[in-house]
Amino acid sequence: MTQTIAPRVRTLVLLLLAATGLLFAGAGPVSAHAAVTGSAPQQGAVVDKAPTQVSLTFSEKVALSGDSLRVLDPKGKRVDRGDPANLTGSTYAVKLHGGLPDGTYTVTYQVVSEDSHPVAGAYTFSIGAPSQTTVSVSGQTAGGGVVGTLYGFGRYVSYAGFIVMVGGAAFVLACWQRGAGVRALQRLTVAGWLALTAATLGLLLLRGSYTGSGKVGDVFDLDLLGQVLQTKTGAALVSRLLLLAAAALFIAVLFGAYEKREDEEKRDLTFGLAVGGVVVSAGLAASWAMSEHASTGLQAGIAMPVDIIHLLAVAGWLGGLAALLVALYRAPADSPVDASAVRRFSRLAFGSVLALVATGIYQSWRQLGSWTAFTDTRYGQLLLIKIGLVAVLVGIAWVSRRWTGRLAEAVVVKPREESDPVSVADTDTYAEADADADADADKKQPARAGASASGSGSASAGKGAAASGKKGAAGSDKADGESERAAQLARQQAAIDTARRKERRDADPNRFGLRRSVLAEAGVAVVLLAVTTMLTSTEPGRTEEEAKAATSASAADASSAGALTLDMSFDTGGEDGKGVVRVDLDPARVGGNEMHVYVQRPNGRAFDIPEVKVAFTLESQDIGPLPVVPDHITTGHWSASGVQIPMAGEWKVSVTVRTSDIDQTTVSKNAQIG
Repeated sequence: MTQTIAPRVRTLVLLLLAATGLLFAGAGPVSAHAAVTGSAPQQGAVVDKAPTQVSLTFSEKVALSGDSLRVLDPKGKRVDRGDPANLTGSTYAVKLHGGLPDGTYTVTYQVVSEDSHPVAGAYTFSIGAPSQTTVSVSGQTAGGGVVGTLYGFGRYVSYAGFIVMVGGAAFVLACWQRGAGVRALQRLTVAGWLALTAATLGLLLLRGSYTGSGKVGDVFDLDLLGQVLQTKTGAALVSRLLLLAAAALFIAVLFGAYEKREDEEKRDLTFGLAVGGVVVSAGLAASWAMSEHASTGLQAGIAMPVDIIHLLAVAGWLGGLAALLVALYRAPADSPVDASAVRRFSRLAFGSVLALVATGIYQSWRQLGSWTAFTDTRYGQLLLIKIGLVAVLVGIAWVSRRWTGRLAEAVVVKPREESDPVSVADTDTYAEADADADADADKKQPARAGASASGSGSASAGKGAAASGKKGAAGSDKADGESERAAQLARQQAAIDTARRKERRDADPNRFGLRRSVLAEAGVAVVLLAVTTMLTSTEPGRTEEEAKAATSASAADASSAGALTLDMSFDTGGEDGKGVVRVDLDPARVGGNEMHVYVQRPNGRAFDIPEVKVAFTLESQDIGPLPVVPDHITTGHWSASGVQIPMAGEWKVSVTVRTSDIDQTTVSKNAQIG
C-alpha cells in the first residue's frame, strides 16, 4: 500500500508546483500600488505657453530617484532640469528648461510606492498645438520581464520557506517532541531555513533592477545594491538575514542538544526554545509587515502587528500541516506519530484558523473599503479566491479531525500488544536452525579427532600439546562462528520486526484515511500560498477605487469646463484583445475641436495597437457618419486637430479598434456636443 502511495505523493507535488508556476506565469507585471490621481499639465492638455514645471500627484507617498520624473520633447530630448522634489503630501514636481517650443511633450515616471512596489507610466501634453513625436513608451513597465518573474518566484519561495521552517519547529515543540529525533522532520525544517535564506539573498540582489531598469545585467550592480540598502525594503531584507542567523542556532539546538536531554531538562529547555522561537518568528514576520501593505495606508500602527499575527498563524497551520504530512509518511516504523500528537496539532491548527479569520477580516476591510471592491477590483477577486480556498482547506481539516478521533478510539479499544506472534514464530525457526548447526558441528569433530590419531602412531607429549592447542583453536573458531551467526540472526530479526510493525501501521484504515486527508490539505495549501503571494503584489482595492474616483472627478472638471471625455470598454475577441478607449474632445462645441484618443489595457497601462478610427453620427438629423482618422502620437495615444462638428445635438461617437491583422471591434457612446 505504501509503495502505491509514494508515487502518488510525488505526482501530486509535481502537479501542484506546475499549477503554481502557471499562476505566476499569468500574473504578469506587478500591479501598481500607488496610482496617479492628478497632473499639471493634465494628460492630453494643450496649453498656450510652456509651463515652468510638471507635477504629478499620487494616491500615496512614493520614493523617487534622480530619473524618476522625465520630460521629453518631440525629438526625445530631455527638457527637465534638476532632481524631482516633493511639493506637498504626495505631489512631486520637476523643473523645465525655459523657452520650450510648441509641440507634444511626453512625461514618464518610474517610482516606488510606499509599500515597496514599483510604479511606472507615461502621458503626453502639448504646448501651442499637438505635433508628431518620436518618443515611444511601449517598454514603460515596472516589475515585468525576466527580473520581475524571478522576483515574484523569490517572494513565493521566501513565504514558503518561512512557513515550513516556523511550522515545522512549532510542530515538534508543541505537538510531537519525539519528532526532534526524526530525520525527515529535521530535513524539512532545515530545508525551510535554506529556502528562506536563499530567497532573501536573491531578492536583495534583484531589488535594484526590479524597481529600476528591469535588466538582468543590473542584478550584480554594486551601486544599485548600495541604493537598495538605504531603502525601507533593503533594511527589511538585511534584518531578515540577521534573524535567520539566530534561527539557525535555534534549529541546531532543537534538533541537536534538545533530543539528548532528560525529561526534567527537556521541560526547561522547551520553555526557553518556545520563547526564543516566538521572538525570532515574530521578527521574521515583521520584516514583511514593516515593508509591504501593512506599513502604509489606513491605521498602519494597528495593521503591522495584525499582519505579524496573521503570518504566524499561517505558519502554525500550514507549516505544521507540512510537518504532520512528513511525519505520517516518513516517520520510522518503530516510532510512528501517535494520535495524541495529531490531536495536539488539531488544537494548534484550530487556534491558528481563528487567528486567521480575525486578522483576515480586519485586513480585508482595510484593503477593500467597500463591498463592491470584492468584484470590481483585481485585489477583491483574488481575495474571493483565497477565501474559497481557505474554506475548502477548513473542510478537509474537519475530515482529518474525524480521522484523528477514530484513530484515538482505536488505540483505546485495542491497546498495543507487547509481542508479535509472527515475530515469535520466526524466532523459534531461527533457534531450531541454530541447534541443527551445532549438531552438525559436533558430528564433524570426532571424525577429525580419529583421523589425527591413526596418522600419528604413538603421540609424544609435544605432539599431544599441539593437538590440544589445535582443538582449542577449533573450539575458538566455532565460538566466533556462532557469535557471527547470532549477530546475523539478530539483524534479520530486527528487520523482520520493523517490517511487521510498518506493515501493521500502514494497514490501519484510520491512519491511512488520515494520511490521505492531510495530503489533500497540503495540496490545497500550496495553491493557497501562490494566491496569497499574488495578493500581496496586487494593488489594494481601496487604493484602486480612490484612484478611479480621482480620475472621474478630473474628467468631470474637464467636462464642466467644456471638454468632453468618453470611456468605452472593448474586446476584439482575440488574444490580449481587451481594453478601454478614451475619447477627449475639446471644447466639444460646434466648429473646430481638438480630439485625443487613448487606448489602455484593463490595468491602466498604455495599449500599443495598430489602428484606431473615430466616426461622428447625428442620427436625429441624418448626418454622418463623419469619419476621423487620428494621427498616432505615442503608445496608446492618437490625436486629431480641427475636427469639425457642424451642429449641436446628441452625437453618436463610434470608435473602431484593431488589435491585430484580423481582430477588431467598434464601440460607441452618445454624447451632447455643442
